[in-house]
Amino acid sequence: MLKFLNNIMCKNAFQSLLKIIVLLLCSLAFSQTSAQGRGLLPAAKIKKSADEILAIMSYSVVPDLTSSFLSIQDDQVGQNRMFMTQFAGGETISKKVPVYLEGSAAFMRFDPVFVAERGQDFRSVPARWNSVALSGGVGYDFPIAPNLVLRPIFNFSLAHLESDASLAGRFIDDYIDPSLDFLKRGRLNAYGLGGSLMLDYTLVKPEHEIDLELRYTNIRLRTFDSSAVVSGSASAEAASVYARYRAPTGLQLMDNPLRYVLEAANTVYLGDQRGLLGFNNLTSVGVGIEFDSSKYKAVVTRTRLVARYAFGDNVRGFAIGLAVSF
Repeated sequence: MLKFLNNIMCKNAFQSLLKIIVLLLCSLAFSQTSAQGRGLLPAAKIKKSADEILAIMSYSVVPDLTSSFLSIQDDQVGQNRMFMTQFAGGETISKKVPVYLEGSAAFMRFDPVFVAERGQDFRSVPARWNSVALSGGVGYDFPIAPNLVLRPIFNFSLAHLESDASLAGRFIDDYIDPSLDFLKRGRLNAYGLGGSLMLDYTLVKPEHEIDLELRYTNIRLRTFDSSAVVSGSASAEAASVYARYRAPTGLQLMDNPLRYVLEAANTVYLGDQRGLLGFNNLTSVGVGIEFDSSKYKAVVTRTRLVARYAFGDNVRGFAIGLAVSF
C-alpha cells in the first residue's frame, strides 16, 4: 500500500524553526572565524545546533501520515520557509510468508535567514538547504488474535543535506570570511538505525472494511562523512494511531462498488522532535472515495482520494491525499 501527498500548513511554527537554523549558521560563522580573533562560540553550542538540524531531518525518516507533506509558512512575508514531501508504503508479502516490508523517500527544503555580522553591517544570506532521505523497514507478523497481528520492524535510513552553493557561495565570497566553507560546499550525511513495534488490526467484510494501526518508532540519526563542525545525533521517536473505515456507497464503477472512506490519524512526537517546530502532536481527519480496478489487468488495484484537515498546537491546515494499492 502506498500513501503519500498529505499537505499540512504549519504557519505559526516558523519562528521556532528560524531560531534553530539561525543559531546553527551563526555558530558556523563564529567557529570558522575565531582564528582571526572575531569571536568564539563554545563547541557544545555548535553541536547542539547540529543536533537540532538532525532533529528537523528526522521528520523525513519516520513513515507518518500526519507529517508526510509538511509546509511551514512565514506569516509576515507569506513565503514557505520549510517544505517536506514523503512517499511511503508498506505491505505484508502474504499470509504464508508473513514478512512485512516498508520503504519511504522524502525531500525537505529549508529556507533559513543567515544574519552575518561584519562590523556594523548586517546582511541576510540566502543559504537554502536541501535534504533527501531514504528509509526502509523489515518486519514479521505474529498473529495474536483473529485479524490482529503484532509486528516488530527493523528500520534503517540514509539522509543527505546540502546548501545551495550557487547563490550562497557568491554572497559569502563577497561579504564573509572565505574560510566559511560549509555554506559554500558543505554537506551533512546521516544514517539512522532503530525499530518500530506495530499492532495491526484488519477486518474485511463485504459490507465494510476496517483498518487500525498502533505504532511506536524510534530511529537514532547520526552524522558521518560530514563537515566536522556539524557532526551530531538526534532521536526520531514517535507514537501514532491510524484508523480507516471503508464501505460501499451503493454505486458501481469499473464493475466494482464505489466506496467511501473515513480516516483519522494522530502522531505524538516523543524524541528530539518534541516541541521543535512549536507542536508536540499532529492530528488528521479525512473523508474520501475509493475506486476498485481489481477486475482489470492493471498494476493498481485500488485508488483513494482523501481530503484531510490537520491540526495541533499552533498548527492547522488542509490536504488532499492520494493513495494506491497494488
